[in-house]
Amino acid sequence: MKSGLLLTQRALGDIQDLFAHSKDLWGKATADKYLNAIERALARLQEQPNLLQEDPELHSALKFYRVNKHLLVCDAQSTSIVVLAVIHASMDIPARLSELQPMLSTEVELLHEKLRPRKPRE
Repeated sequence: MKSGLLLTQRALGDIQDLFAHSKDLWGKATADKYLNAIERALARLQEQPNLLQEDPELHSALKFYRVNKHLLVCDAQSTSIVVLAVIHASMDIPARLSELQPMLSTEVELLHEKLRPRKPRE
């Protein structure tokens, strides 16, 4: 069963920053390769959400998927995956997640509320 896939504004911004940074340093062809790898990873996760990995040392409630030198930070529900952020593996990932934690927790709660099936009104 194919999962729904959503990206937060932060995740989209992270991907845009990754593309711009890569383009500036290594050129458009390399930036395109990075972008294509992320797009393929997102499609793969939609088809196989079980590829998401838990890592309690990084965060107890989030799941992760590595794409080359980047980590997709996700919240996974039974029918959907939400990409919350994209972090470069060279960063201090626990510190970056701690920095993002208050915002991530709020976003996850809001997303769960939006994605929760509504009971039909009588």
